[in-house]
Amino acid sequence: MTPLIQLTGVGKTLKGQGEPRSILSGVDMTLHAGESVAILGRSGSGKSTLLSLIGLFDRPDDGQYLLHGNDISRIAERRAARLRSAEFGFVFQRFFLLKHLTAMQNVAMALVNGQGWAARRRRRARVMAALDQVGVAHLAKQRPPRLSGGEQQRVAIARALVREPRILLADEPTGALDTETGALVIDVLHAATERGCGLVLVTHDHAHANRMGRVLRLNDGVLVTERAGVSV
Repeated sequence: MTPLIQLTGVGKTLKGQGEPRSILSGVDMTLHAGESVAILGRSGSGKSTLLSLIGLFDRPDDGQYLLHGNDISRIAERRAARLRSAEFGFVFQRFFLLKHLTAMQNVAMALVNGQGWAARRRRRARVMAALDQVGVAHLAKQRPPRLSGGEQQRVAIARALVREPRILLADEPTGALDTETGALVIDVLHAATERGCGLVLVTHDHAHANRMGRVLRLNDGVLVTERAGVSV
């Protein structure tokens, strides 16, 4: 089966004042449909840089990046933007919800594209389905200030899922939440893999990482397997 993502020998070097500094070196990684992968590492180890490369916000300096078997290592930004919209859903530590909009409206914003809005009835159905997937459909008309941190993160996850992405990238999504609420958010993210979505979770939390199918660790820009999963 062709992986959703395959990185081979990927490297990234920070260039600027002073000597160039290697952020990632020789990274090999695959992600299949329905698979979950956690990435652990100290602050500054390159976790967010790796997620940025996978999400096409940046490009590798070395190596190859295949998406569905197609080489996208050096693609132009216009095509990268299209692929981000079509293939990826993003969840961050900060919720990035618009406070003056309801939960439903925040999620609906993800359906805006170059052709404008989808038909209203179809848009509402997709938004409510996404909110229902994460267990907050009953809060559709509430604005973020009326929601708890965990509820806001669930709305943010619904926004990431509403476009039905193939790949979900989560960067410290529980960092601003208490332990119990964080565990519930991981439940929601992991449930997406049961519908065939691939999940990459960047986290400092070993308990959350160990719920993923595989655990990888970045040490000084080098990615190593800490716990292998079942072969796909």
